[in-house]
Amino acid sequence: MKSNFTLLFSLLFSTAFAQTIKLDSIKKLEEVTVKGYYNNQTLLRSVSAVNLIDSNIIKNHPGSSLVSMLNTVPGLRMEERSPGSYRLSLRGSLLRSPFGIRNIKIYIDDFPLTDAGGNTYLNALDASAIGMMEIYKGPEANIFGANTGGAILIYPPIINRNEINFSATGGSYGLFHQTACIKQQYKNYRFSFSEGYQRSDGYRENSAMDRKYFQTLQQWDYSHAGSLKAFAFYSDLTYQTPGGLTALQLDQNPKLARPATSTLPGAISQQAAIYNKTIFGGISNTYQISKRLKHVVALFTSYTDFKNPFITNYEQRYESTLGLRTFLDYTQVKEDLRFNAQVGLESSATKSQIKNFNNNGGEATAMQASDRLKASQDFAYFRLNFDIKNRFLIELASSLNFYGYDYESYFPVVIASKQRKFDVQFMPKAAVSYLITSNFSARASISKGYSPPTIAEVRASDNNINNDLQAELGWNHELGLRYKTKNNRFYANGNLFSYHLEDAIVRRLNQNDTEYFTNAGGTTQQGIELETALWIIRNNASFLTGLNWRTSYTYSHFRFENFTSGMSTFSGNKLTGVPENVLINSLEFNFPKAIYLFVQHNYTSSIPLNDANTVFAKRYHLVESKLGIRNLSINKIHLDLFAGVNNLLNAKYSLGNDLNAANERYFNPAAGINFYTGLSIQL
Repeated sequence: MKSNFTLLFSLLFSTAFAQTIKLDSIKKLEEVTVKGYYNNQTLLRSVSAVNLIDSNIIKNHPGSSLVSMLNTVPGLRMEERSPGSYRLSLRGSLLRSPFGIRNIKIYIDDFPLTDAGGNTYLNALDASAIGMMEIYKGPEANIFGANTGGAILIYPPIINRNEINFSATGGSYGLFHQTACIKQQYKNYRFSFSEGYQRSDGYRENSAMDRKYFQTLQQWDYSHAGSLKAFAFYSDLTYQTPGGLTALQLDQNPKLARPATSTLPGAISQQAAIYNKTIFGGISNTYQISKRLKHVVALFTSYTDFKNPFITNYEQRYESTLGLRTFLDYTQVKEDLRFNAQVGLESSATKSQIKNFNNNGGEATAMQASDRLKASQDFAYFRLNFDIKNRFLIELASSLNFYGYDYESYFPVVIASKQRKFDVQFMPKAAVSYLITSNFSARASISKGYSPPTIAEVRASDNNINNDLQAELGWNHELGLRYKTKNNRFYANGNLFSYHLEDAIVRRLNQNDTEYFTNAGGTTQQGIELETALWIIRNNASFLTGLNWRTSYTYSHFRFENFTSGMSTFSGNKLTGVPENVLINSLEFNFPKAIYLFVQHNYTSSIPLNDANTVFAKRYHLVESKLGIRNLSINKIHLDLFAGVNNLLNAKYSLGNDLNAANERYFNPAAGINFYTGLSIQL
């Protein structure tokens, strides 16, 4: 209770302090808006629990990882068990995700990055590929299809001028990250080409990573009404997987890779790693048919060559995806009413050829299993928005979701092609937002989430096709408040939600570390999310020209419900992998000559590591800092110089624990204090 009181007091103090600051006379900023997939709305009035990651936030964090940046969002938890190995959850647990991202829908520009099988290779992207992100928390299956956690919209850097950029960063444990980009715009045509290369030796044994990345965006405004856009990227990612350690091994040497046992070899001898080559592309057309009616259509495709030598097997996976998203958007504006409607559909299919072999020191030998699966995911949606007197906003949305997969086995037993279809699911959402004053809004929503099992769960590493898995379903109820000052000097946002999830999908491990998934009752997830942003000093002419303070707090009262495993009952236990309290504070100091200092503190409370709640990861404090100078001009060359330190307090923690780990190998220790420095050049 004392810990909770301290955290809440900090948030209340920041809000009260904001009211006592004497505001400087500064130029009024533009209203912050979110795009919401072709449905622009001011952030203050949005009916959704949405957070914005913009360039101001991105530039203050290390460019070699998304983790510290995304973890500033209340309700979001991102982990990185070793460099390149991302896991991500929105208002939920990582029980479904030993690695990778599931039950969240992610889009990049106009195109779904999440495939029809429910998997998203977010770690394929270089951090430089991201210009802005919108984080929608809570189920958004009404317009984005199958998800129970929410949706993330990623926008590439905008092309608003001709420029050439180059950057290079070096740091501890062999870190090197280099990027280059060229942007060019003409009267009706603009394009960008960017590339990135990143490598690291890693803190632990067998934790090196290497990624080569290329991305292009092309846009042609072929008429006053029509615009054609093409987007593509290629990623060649390799990262080693050191594996989990027991508490004793962690104390003896946290840099160890998983050692061998009397029955199983270790991570180093098996050369445990992930090899992921992905090419992704899409083309979209936006056409303004009339003043009120617009049509958008997007075609997208991807191909992934995935290999994973592991302790017990060597998996080879070849995946190809093809899909379409299209919708009509109608807008009518009258004196006191703005009406907007969207009707559309999204259809995609992913073919997966999966083969498992014995792993002999990193070499695939005798075949264990061979299967082919094809997942199909389709949904049609309809959304209505009523904006009454620019004060009362009503959103009604729903989707019909169709999901199924077919499969056939070639080895060790031949099984002819079979098909499984899930029941059609209706996913509604009703939400309202009301401007109490011009700067203070209240909102409420109710929505339903839906997440069928992914292909990686249907056909897990135990090499069996699991046709018993059911889809997760849940209802979310939510209230929210937002406030900002007229000059955008201060902003505050609070969310209160209650989410009930049925047929929760959870991961289980056999003693030989092969995994399988099962439905295990449900969960009740109640939480509070708070964030504030305050310019304490802004546009001042003294030694300190600006001081910005950001705070975010997440309280997660997540519990199992009707949850049994074998003879054990876990109902009422804390949801595995979820810290109850997370508090993040940051300060950005701006000095003359474009010199800046950024400092961030992250407090994360203890984390249950197994469903029985008998093992917990200890709470930890992370401090990071970045010092630099922006826009240092030499002739026509602009330079950014910076240096940073991560884990300044040298905290001992795991940024990604193995939940319900076999033989108590829960811990993936993260690096202690480490440093980086870099240079960015703009022409």
